[in-house]
Amino acid sequence: MYNKVETDMNFVGREKKIEEFWKKEDIFKKSVDTRSKGEMYMFYDGPPTANGKPHIGHVLTRAIKDMIPRYRTMKGYTVPRKAGWDTHGLPVELEVEKMLGLDGKEQIEEYGMEPFIKKCKESVWKYKGMWEDFSGTVGFWADMEHPYITYDDNFIESEWWALNEIWKKGLLYKGFKVVPYCPRCGTPLSSHEVAQGYKLLKERTAIVRFKVKDEDAYFLAWTTTPWTLPSNIGLCVNPDEKYIRVKAVDGNVYYLAEALADKVLGTLLDKDSEGQKAYEVLETYVGTDLEYKEYEPLYQCAADEAEKQHKKAFFIYCDTYVTMSDGTGIVHIAPAFGEDDARVGRKYDAPLVQMVDGEGRLKPETPFAGMRCKPTQKEMDEGAISADPEVLKDLDKRGLLFAAPKMEHDYPHCWRCGTPLLYYARSSWFIKVTEVKDDLIRNNKEINWVPESIGKGRFGDWLENIQDWGISRDRYWGTPLNIWECDDCGHQLSVGSRKELAELSGDPSAETTELHRPYIDKFEITCPKCGKKMHRVKEVIDCWFDSGAMPFAQLHYPFENKELFEKQFPAEFISEAVDQTRGWFYSLHAEATLLFNKPAFKNVIVLGLVQDENGQKMSKSKGNAVDPFEALEKYGADAIRWYFYTNSAPWLPSRFAGDAVMEGQRKFLGTLWNTYAFFVLYANIDGFDAANYKLELDKLTVMDKWLLSKLNSCVKAVDENLNNYRIPEAGKALDNFVDEMSNWYVRRSRERFWAKGMEQDKISAYMTLYTALVTVAKAAAPMVPFMTEEIYQNLVRTSFADAPESIHLCDFPVVDESLIDEKLEKDMEEVLDIVVLGRAARNAANIKNRQPIGQMYVKAEQTVGEFYTEIIRDELNVKNVAFTDDVRDFTSYTFKPQLKTLGPKYGKNIGAIKGYLEGLDGNATMDELNTNGSIKFTVNDVDVELVKEDLLIEMAQKEGFVSQENWGITVVLDTNLTEELVNEGFVLEVISKVQTMRKDSGFEVMDHIKVSLNGNDKLAEIVKAHEDSISSKVLANEIVYGSDVANAKEWDINGEKVKIGVERV
Repeated sequence: MYNKVETDMNFVGREKKIEEFWKKEDIFKKSVDTRSKGEMYMFYDGPPTANGKPHIGHVLTRAIKDMIPRYRTMKGYTVPRKAGWDTHGLPVELEVEKMLGLDGKEQIEEYGMEPFIKKCKESVWKYKGMWEDFSGTVGFWADMEHPYITYDDNFIESEWWALNEIWKKGLLYKGFKVVPYCPRCGTPLSSHEVAQGYKLLKERTAIVRFKVKDEDAYFLAWTTTPWTLPSNIGLCVNPDEKYIRVKAVDGNVYYLAEALADKVLGTLLDKDSEGQKAYEVLETYVGTDLEYKEYEPLYQCAADEAEKQHKKAFFIYCDTYVTMSDGTGIVHIAPAFGEDDARVGRKYDAPLVQMVDGEGRLKPETPFAGMRCKPTQKEMDEGAISADPEVLKDLDKRGLLFAAPKMEHDYPHCWRCGTPLLYYARSSWFIKVTEVKDDLIRNNKEINWVPESIGKGRFGDWLENIQDWGISRDRYWGTPLNIWECDDCGHQLSVGSRKELAELSGDPSAETTELHRPYIDKFEITCPKCGKKMHRVKEVIDCWFDSGAMPFAQLHYPFENKELFEKQFPAEFISEAVDQTRGWFYSLHAEATLLFNKPAFKNVIVLGLVQDENGQKMSKSKGNAVDPFEALEKYGADAIRWYFYTNSAPWLPSRFAGDAVMEGQRKFLGTLWNTYAFFVLYANIDGFDAANYKLELDKLTVMDKWLLSKLNSCVKAVDENLNNYRIPEAGKALDNFVDEMSNWYVRRSRERFWAKGMEQDKISAYMTLYTALVTVAKAAAPMVPFMTEEIYQNLVRTSFADAPESIHLCDFPVVDESLIDEKLEKDMEEVLDIVVLGRAARNAANIKNRQPIGQMYVKAEQTVGEFYTEIIRDELNVKNVAFTDDVRDFTSYTFKPQLKTLGPKYGKNIGAIKGYLEGLDGNATMDELNTNGSIKFTVNDVDVELVKEDLLIEMAQKEGFVSQENWGITVVLDTNLTEELVNEGFVLEVISKVQTMRKDSGFEVMDHIKVSLNGNDKLAEIVKAHEDSISSKVLANEIVYGSDVANAKEWDINGEKVKIGVERV
């Protein structure tokens, strides 16, 4: 006996029991161990941060990252799955700062670096338990008992080895560059970090009057960052563009680009009451004519700093980066705050004037001391003053502000804390990835990107425009940069291991010290150049380097596990969201190229972001964020997994809509579950156990052979699609099969299961359905692991004691090509198409399926045999089905002009064309269209030729007939009903109502009943004439008339009111 199957939709409760079973029996570990001799299929798990909570997007990533390894395991591969935790970096520091009530680096250092580091280490595990519970609920299998942890000393030591290798190649260097810099965090960001944090801002820009030296005139220069003006040391023009000196209507003389003069000076016409033109051209130049022309300093603080540096400043530079698209064609130059500015400044040996401190405040020597360059709203609420408006006010007061137009633009923000970034000149450490650009591009071409467009486009474009990786962070909680620098002569050396540090420092404790600040900072090395002391530089490294190092650092390579690493690198498969294109995907790729000159992964599925049901980005502030735990508790993991697999291509944004999740649950999971429940119900009634029988192919019916053919075709499609990372296609194949198994095979075969005894035909039906259920469960197991486990445990483990303990320890089904019959599938597909059209025709005629119809005509490319014709008759409740080559006796066609295509072509003749089409013989015209591809005629002396796309074609029915057409098939129903047909319809309706009442009354399938029929003589006569047939179908021992039994209920049957009762006997 199989365990009874409840038909409720309480999938969540059942999933919890399956999760407990997996844990108790250690099924995940067994799934890996039993395949230990299989070919390696390596999966890398991108590490989440355990000090942040999971969100609904993590359900998607875990669903994909779990499914592919499950599939590969069932295919016989060894698939190690080590979980990982990303534990370093600013998110942790910010969390600890908040917890301790600290604000910024100064307060951290007052608190003490060592206790702060200890708090960081504790903080990273804040939500570890939540993540583990979440992963278990989703069904994400990974080794969480032995995870890799990026703060582990062995992990860090492997990173030191990597950095040392990069150093030895001459690719790790210290440079003074303008870098994206977060004043709140006090650290620079790498280019791939900057790419993750752009926001749209609307801000005031400034067009400033710079007084020309020794001339009563001004240069009009434009800047989008007024706060940088106190650091101005130059102006820049394009050497090749035309510039003009003009006398403007406001009385001033200006220099600016000719191409932008009307746009800039046109605003002055408002001040001219006589409406004369805005300016008069006095002289024309090219940019190079203005080079070295001097102007007066805008702010004395900049002039004083330039003088201290003994550098010439405050003159015109030339460079082609100046464009004519915005502004005035003259830009303000502050080399400390822009990459182009710095480059141009170096060309002219300009002074480096930096009137902003490391916290983003204007320095005391400026008129704007203490004001912030880019304050957040929170900082302004706390009393911070924004420098931009104050600079504009000052310039306006001094008569130097020409205009302050607003501009909307994307501006980079810190992806960790949300503070607007500054482009800020500072000393930083860089990896020279530009040196290996060609290798990065070549290795990328070896990766199978899903979709391909991201590998070639988003990621490929990123590599084409690669910049050196700013690797250092002026912070505390991170992998310490392994560079020691001499205090005296400045000599630098890289340390590649703890053992090397012990040898160089002469301190054996270095071999066992914790590799974090401040512990690592105490070790001194004697400088080999001058004999003085060397200390470690203060920086830690970008935490993206940590996650990119996981392929080798998780194994403590090269200090241990050298052979194991070489077996496991590169990964066969990784997957994360699209925002990792410039995050983890890049750091993996860059480090693998720098160290091994090969890709880190062979296949990657890039996942779209999960949005709300309206396609909006989820956020707590908007109130549209979906709690993943609530969603999992409401819908279950299988339902959400299935939704993400089948809703859209994985790389497209997914709208998380509860109704759509439930629809998938009902349509696929519910259908599979109900089919399984149907099998168990009748198998238990009959005492059927699959262990006692075998599938005898020579004794199968056509329907059995069809289902087994479809089953093997389905398994073949699922296998091929999953093997090629085509997830929605695999889901569609499963969905279609389950639908046809339930709504076609089971429905067509029900009476075989209801038959008395255990004849061969019934055994064949049971074994066919059993085989299909078990096989499709195995094929679907990687995608919906919980329900398929439940089905397997009941159908297989109860009957076969030697079967694998779990469905996830089974092999993926092997396709039996000999059972695939393409002609059989094609014939049955045509039958299904005819049935669909027949039902549509019934709906169009408003005739219920339980009302028999006398005749149906079918026009199709091929006819089917009597077996299939009988199925069509039975399905559509039609007495006779006739295949014919011509249905024009019952149908015709009407034609109207397609105005969208014909209007521009025939204009005023459209009315005449419409009239001509109305007079055509519909069938003859359709024949002409099908034969010639077009129809030709003349109206108003104009030759007209129309193809199908030019016409609106509708099928017209003749009186007493209704038709439907699709897929090259036309179905026509004769809707004329005889009295005999009408009476038979009443009988079928009565049977249906009694069966409904049996179910509503809670009767068991095999319970016999007594039926009463009261209140309608007409129906009583019809029922009496068909009493035996009705009784056998509803298991009625007796039908009584004119009185009621229990559970009586009034019905309206095709307009006839009657009271029917049912009673168990």
